[in-house]
Amino acid sequence: MSFELDIDGQRVAADAGDTVLEAAARVGVEIPTLCHDPRLKPIGACRMCLVEVEGQRRLQPACTWKAEPDQVVETRSERVQRHRELLLSFYLADHGTPASDALSPRDELLAQATQYGAPLPLASVVAEREGREDPNPYIHFEPDLCILCERCVRYCDEVEAVNAITLAGRGSETTIATAAQISLLDSSCELCGGCIDTCPTGALREKKSMVMDIPATQPVEQVRTTCNFCGVGCQMDLHVSGDRVVKVTSPPPGETLNDGNLCVKGRFAYDFIHHDDRIQHPMIRTDGVLRRASWPEALDAAAQGLRGVGQRHGADALAFVSSSRCTGEENYLVQKLSRAAFGTNNCHQCAAT
Repeated sequence: MSFELDIDGQRVAADAGDTVLEAAARVGVEIPTLCHDPRLKPIGACRMCLVEVEGQRRLQPACTWKAEPDQVVETRSERVQRHRELLLSFYLADHGTPASDALSPRDELLAQATQYGAPLPLASVVAEREGREDPNPYIHFEPDLCILCERCVRYCDEVEAVNAITLAGRGSETTIATAAQISLLDSSCELCGGCIDTCPTGALREKKSMVMDIPATQPVEQVRTTCNFCGVGCQMDLHVSGDRVVKVTSPPPGETLNDGNLCVKGRFAYDFIHHDDRIQHPMIRTDGVLRRASWPEALDAAAQGLRGVGQRHGADALAFVSSSRCTGEENYLVQKLSRAAFGTNNCHQCAAT
């Protein structure tokens, strides 16, 4: 069932089950959030998205409040703005200083404080949260930047379904941790880095980018590409500085087929790109020694070698295995090469095993 409601004096179409936040987003009405991620169930934890709903005594969270026919919602009233300024002031009083290098994650809290204002300077909150160095090679946690939005915990539960991290402690000592404070390497964590991606403040960060020490003034370009570790076709953004890939992130949720998700290989295994041992040219072994060759020479040598085996031992002595990293068209050509060019049905594809 479709219906209309009023948001900031504008008639907005919505469907049954839509939240106020979803209805507002369709017409470009921006409602700030910190705990919201479209991949996760809304919980209304951060309170940044509170709006005025006609007939309601209190401000209501737009991310969980259901839209209704002829509902009247105000997202920019004086009361809402006053709430945002006070809430941001409270958050900033309990927020550490984030890193400022070129690869540091964007701090959405500071960005919203700049956009909506936080005019009430409050004394810093003394809330010692337990921090520890985890021996895993990829994920670093900075507890002073955490605002307990639970996005990382919920992502680990609802998207990855591994429940590796949780909230630990009580009151001002509440923090993000693993059960029994074990290492992520000893937990069910898959080291996918999705917790880093969804974190709004940079409390979770990639360790590899932390040691690169790239100044904030140094330009870093983002290049959209396709991950080559398997055949799924996940899209990812390469962060390139000085002709070197220095970081990999996933596109925003909803833009690509992987919906903002990457596995441990796609997000972190980019060292091979600039590795000294990487083979960058075709190589042919002559008299037991590998030498550099051109592509036509290498392809001709491979074809002659295959033909020689077929002539000496018959076509069934040959077998072809294609890769799941190839496209469907490329895999088709491999089986065509096997059957039509070399006369054997010994053709397989590694994704089938």
